[in-house]
Amino acid sequence: MNRRSILITTGALALVTLAPAAVAGPAPARAAVPSGVTAPASRHAGPVTGFPVGRPDAGPAHDQPRLLSVRGAGAYRIGADLATLTAAGRISWTAPGCSGVVHAGATGAWAGVILLAFRDGRLVEVGTATAPPRSPAGAMVGMSFEELAEIYGRRGALIRNDAGDASAYLVRFGSRVELFTGHPIRPGVGYFQVGPADFVERNFRQRPSC
Repeated sequence: MNRRSILITTGALALVTLAPAAVAGPAPARAAVPSGVTAPASRHAGPVTGFPVGRPDAGPAHDQPRLLSVRGAGAYRIGADLATLTAAGRISWTAPGCSGVVHAGATGAWAGVILLAFRDGRLVEVGTATAPPRSPAGAMVGMSFEELAEIYGRRGALIRNDAGDASAYLVRFGSRVELFTGHPIRPGVGYFQVGPADFVERNFRQRPSC
């Protein structure tokens, strides 16, 4: 995600949380649509085939904490089809990005918590500027890079972008990554995103200008 996208997404999520370290509770299913973006014609709350209904992380234990992993978040799985999610009422708004990428907002309990990016109609990035969600290892927005290093050890590494003017903490899981980038106005992690390395990591390192 480039600098402009990070600032836009961080600002958008900041509207629904007073502090990045805490979330007051699940947002209503019909989240406000930001100015300049498009809301789907149909927003019924039907289920997506193959995914649990109810809380986004619903499973055998319905009180399990919210997780954002390289698989995605709840029904928002990496590789999911935008048209299918839209038809199921999982998408609240969309906005065009660079090179055919489409940015989108979630509905239900994930509204205002995560932001989505689709490439060629498939979900390639889920990101958040709030806490929770956390990673499966327990990392989240608001932590320092030093705390991330304590959590991940040799699995993670602090990296720089190609321009050398930004740092991020990267954790690889095969062809996918967890990426923790800095906050624009305070020390520590301001944005946590997951997805394929050829999209998430590449965007951070190269920072497309559009």
